[in-house]
Amino acid sequence: MPWTPTLPPDLVPRSVRERHRGPYRAAVVPLIAQASPQVSAAASALAEEAAAEVARFDAEQAGGAAGPDDDDGGSGPLPFLLLRSESASSSQIEGLTSGARAIAVAELGGGATRNAELVLGNVRSMQAALALADDLTPDALLAMQRALLEASAPSIAGRWRTEQVWIGGDTYGPHGAEFVPPHHEDVPGLIDDLVAFSARGDVQVLVHAALAHAQFETVHPFADGNGRTGRALVHALLRRRGLARRVTVPVSAGLLTDVGGYFDALTAYRGGDVDPIVEVLARGALAAVVNGRQLAAELRAARARWDDVVVARRDSAAWRLADLLLRQPVVDSATIARELGISPANAARPLAPLVEAGVVRETTGRDRGRLWQADEVLAALDAFAARAGRRSSR
Repeated sequence: MPWTPTLPPDLVPRSVRERHRGPYRAAVVPLIAQASPQVSAAASALAEEAAAEVARFDAEQAGGAAGPDDDDGGSGPLPFLLLRSESASSSQIEGLTSGARAIAVAELGGGATRNAELVLGNVRSMQAALALADDLTPDALLAMQRALLEASAPSIAGRWRTEQVWIGGDTYGPHGAEFVPPHHEDVPGLIDDLVAFSARGDVQVLVHAALAHAQFETVHPFADGNGRTGRALVHALLRRRGLARRVTVPVSAGLLTDVGGYFDALTAYRGGDVDPIVEVLARGALAAVVNGRQLAAELRAARARWDDVVVARRDSAAWRLADLLLRQPVVDSATIARELGISPANAARPLAPLVEAGVVRETTGRDRGRLWQADEVLAALDAFAARAGRRSSR
């Protein structure tokens, strides 16, 4: 492809100009809608094992692993916390880190750090992916990316890229980049092909999700947000294929154990070897199930301890607040009033027995804009993130 620099020559050193002189090579991406993936027996067996564990974990959580609201098929405390943890882990792969408290505070609508706001964008993208899982179209992919970036980068949110992008190298041009995705004029056709592949039901589920994800990252259809949107696509496929209908298995938390291996697997896919990305996703799913089970156990233990130490009538709103804290471990008066259906003036009543029992504590020391947090829940979420910590990076 011909290359036309966007910066004036007088702003760029001569050596850089020379390095980026002349045409560049952009990827020509094969169509996969009708392809027959050639996956080795070992990779296929690993994917099958991981799929079985994901299905088992999904079934385990159906009965309310972390609170009475969990029996609604996905809107209770644990499913939401797993979705938020997956969003935080997916963001961390992109170098965006934020602690559990910062994310919880951001959800209250004020005083958030930039990274916490970006993680919330990822939460919204994940929610869009799951909501659209049964109708995966190009517009659904645009909606996922729009939810991710509409608050932070509205000018490119919900739009296919309209210029060449590249990975690695320098910012002046694509010459010498590690990977140059296809020309932007090729993106719509490649996305139509990917959507057709995603609609298939004859490919092993985790193999299907891994290859769709790798193809998405190869096409790189957006100016930004490709990695996070592509990992949301994985969850849309796991939901659509019926493998994870109740919970969001935090696969990105599993990928964090070897980020370098994950990127290497995407590179191998672009070279025609599909086994590495299948194996990486399968191992990530297995690690995620172990980590998710430990989080569920810690939340159950915390809630059981609260039953032992909180002194309140069984019909008291304090118990509904205790259940809320499993999902939203930092609260303010407005949140308590809205979620419990009481007036803000009465928010202190359900708080009092929880504060007295040490379940929550006030953290601001102010008279206005006060916040209360459940330290045990935040500690469990931060421990989950620590277990998913990077082993290697790139």
